[in-house]
Amino acid sequence: MFETKDMDEDLNSSLEYTPIWVLASVLSTIIVMSLLVERALNRLGKFLAQKNQDALYEVLHKLKEELMFLGFVSLLLTVTQNFITEICIPTQLASHMLPCKRHNVSSNEVETNNNGEYQALINRRQLLSEESSSDHCEQKGMVQFLSLEALHHLHIFMFVLAIAHVIFCASTVVFGWARIRQWNKWEDSAFREMSSQHHQDFVRLATGYWGEGAAVSWMISFFKQFYGSVTKSDYIALRQRFIEEHCPGNPRFDFYKYIKSTLEVDFKKVVGISWYMWLFVVVFLLINLEGWHTYFWLGFQPLILLLLVGAKLEHIVTHLAHESYEGRFLEDYPRGRPSDTYFWFHRPLLVLELIHFISFQNSFEIAFFFWIWSTYGFDSCIMENLAYIIPRLVIGVIVQVLCSYSTLPVYTIATQMGSRFAPGMFEKMIQSSIMSWSAQRSRIAGHPSEKRRTLTHNMAKEVSNDIAEQVIMTEGTTSIIELVQPSSSSS
Repeated sequence: MFETKDMDEDLNSSLEYTPIWVLASVLSTIIVMSLLVERALNRLGKFLAQKNQDALYEVLHKLKEELMFLGFVSLLLTVTQNFITEICIPTQLASHMLPCKRHNVSSNEVETNNNGEYQALINRRQLLSEESSSDHCEQKGMVQFLSLEALHHLHIFMFVLAIAHVIFCASTVVFGWARIRQWNKWEDSAFREMSSQHHQDFVRLATGYWGEGAAVSWMISFFKQFYGSVTKSDYIALRQRFIEEHCPGNPRFDFYKYIKSTLEVDFKKVVGISWYMWLFVVVFLLINLEGWHTYFWLGFQPLILLLLVGAKLEHIVTHLAHESYEGRFLEDYPRGRPSDTYFWFHRPLLVLELIHFISFQNSFEIAFFFWIWSTYGFDSCIMENLAYIIPRLVIGVIVQVLCSYSTLPVYTIATQMGSRFAPGMFEKMIQSSIMSWSAQRSRIAGHPSEKRRTLTHNMAKEVSNDIAEQVIMTEGTTSIIELVQPSSSSS
């Protein structure tokens, strides 16, 4: 009687017996929501292209690629779900490496009684199927490799991971921009404040800093990342060091604009998902066993790594700034040259890879929390107790803010003192200036002749000065771009 009732319910709930208006409503809603997201991303891309934000446009494109990859994984799970649910494994094998302890069902009961509580639980997990895959495995004395409900939950996890990835990437860009915008006001006053008094104040602090010994200097670097990752003195010193090496003939070079462009390039690296990060996801799922408290203990890893990386970068920045000031004001002090000596294994990109991994691991673990919460609730054994949940969430917020607001901007400015100097940035800045001048020139085409000549002359002078700031000067070689201003007789 009950079997007939269950079969009737499954039959009536299939797509063949679902009202057409229900199907059309659900499908149209999903399509409209997808189109809105797709159009919003396209408009954002066009806006960035119009503003000549090529690096941020590439960041958006990279993010869309990652979302497409996650969508393809979800689609592949959907297409292969029938094949996966028909795979059978021995019941004894299904009782090992569980994230939660199974209650009231022993392994002997599972082996000897296929019609008992364990099989009843498996049967209830079927969603929509005319012939139950678990019944197919029952006939062989085995159990399903993965139930249809578990596949459905895996779909939800991919969706939550995609949403978390987008939110964390967006917050990384926002916090990074917010941090370096504070440096803009220092750029305006940097040239004026390279005075002896300013130097003496810095040397007094720096000498005490390095005179305290290595242990104390590292402690200062560790705590500096929390309250003043890059001070005004650090910025002015590093700016001076950069100008002396790459454009010594132009002390008014806009170093802030260059750092801003470089940070955009670093954003593109951080928003991606590399293969070894997916390997971390697999390893995390394998060791997330009952009683191990993996989710809680592994949550400290990104925080510890981030604090180590942040302290290292602060140590490098302070060291480079000290070298810059000493090389400027002391004649017998050797002038610092671009070098990667201070980075681990002389590889600055290794630090960026660590920042990238920290950011992804943190977003993944936060996504994992919300997935468990939305799917199984707070009572799930995977969630564990409240004493583990709250510290993990607090750590996740701290890691995201500290990584985006402090560590990544510090990395960007520190690496420009080494081999990561990107001369291609100058070309983009010059191209942007010329395109801006061209757009303004076309807008004043309708003005009277005399007024047009005045506006054209002023714009040409302004852009010429802007381009002059972006001239690359190396030892013995100077690359100069001349912009010929229109003559006063041109109309």
